[in-house]
Amino acid sequence: MKLFETLVIKGNVLKNRIVMAPMCMYSSNPDGYVGHFHLTHYTSRAYGGVALIIQEATAVEARGRISEGDLGVWTDDHVEGLKTLVESVQYAGALMGIQLAHAGRKCKSKDEPIAPSPISFSTDYRLPKEMSKKDIKDVVKAFKESARRSKEAGYDLIEIHAAHGYLINQFLSPLSNKRVDDYGGSLENRVRFLKDIVKAIKKEFDGILGIRFSAEEFAPGGNHIEDYQKIVAMFKDDVDLINVSSGGVVTYDYKPEPGYQLEFAAKIKQVGITTIGGGLITTFEQIEEILDKEKADLVFIGRELLRNPNFVLHLAKKANRMDLILEQYERGFK
Repeated sequence: MKLFETLVIKGNVLKNRIVMAPMCMYSSNPDGYVGHFHLTHYTSRAYGGVALIIQEATAVEARGRISEGDLGVWTDDHVEGLKTLVESVQYAGALMGIQLAHAGRKCKSKDEPIAPSPISFSTDYRLPKEMSKKDIKDVVKAFKESARRSKEAGYDLIEIHAAHGYLINQFLSPLSNKRVDDYGGSLENRVRFLKDIVKAIKKEFDGILGIRFSAEEFAPGGNHIEDYQKIVAMFKDDVDLINVSSGGVVTYDYKPEPGYQLEFAAKIKQVGITTIGGGLITTFEQIEEILDKEKADLVFIGRELLRNPNFVLHLAKKANRMDLILEQYERGFK
């Protein structure tokens, strides 16, 4: 039974194969600080048995927020609250990760949006400013400084958000990147921005480093899984794991079904790197199938953990692993 097998990544022990997916909560104050909600929300899932929690998209710049309610890590003042959150989750028995993010053209805060090219995501979004070389350097530096703050706060993992149509994804995709300089055009050029960010982060952070990709863009002329296999191959020696998602760089008509992203995760895993896969996974049987068939090394759970913070404890009961249930909660599972 692989679900409750440990996995060691860079000296860090994951006690099982369940990861809490990063999900935006839009529950911070306008300055991006950790509040009571975040302490309860994340810590309760840690007590509920999750091995690794990846915190929601956390902005590396104020202009990189998806909304005014995003958490932030763009100033040293954010570190104290983030450190309290990390310590609370780790005390409860989970590893804690932070997803470093920049919204780019999908910013809906009061700040001016920026992007590789001046193309709006949709009519619901403002026209972004095309980034200059200085803007690119400034954002890379923002990721670097955010990595330093993440280390100071004690995070076990940094996940770079390169999915769902946000800024890094905008550079990667030929649908949103129409630049004619060395950050646009060929795949190698479109990957350059992310390479700069990875290099900068590694100067500040020596913990687990991951990237979340949208491995399929569901649109003609966009990146597809074969392209992302090439992209992941460029990073396999620099990062420790890949979190596989899909979509978001352009609007598309697609009806997701349970496990709809696992074929992408399986193909990324073929590149030879630890993968996290999932997508509307809700049952013990689905998780065991994913792990048994080696479609992914870890399974991310999102909405089910919103409904049921103790989801992993229910899995333990189903597997007759009562030894894994928190002592304080044993009466509830007999």
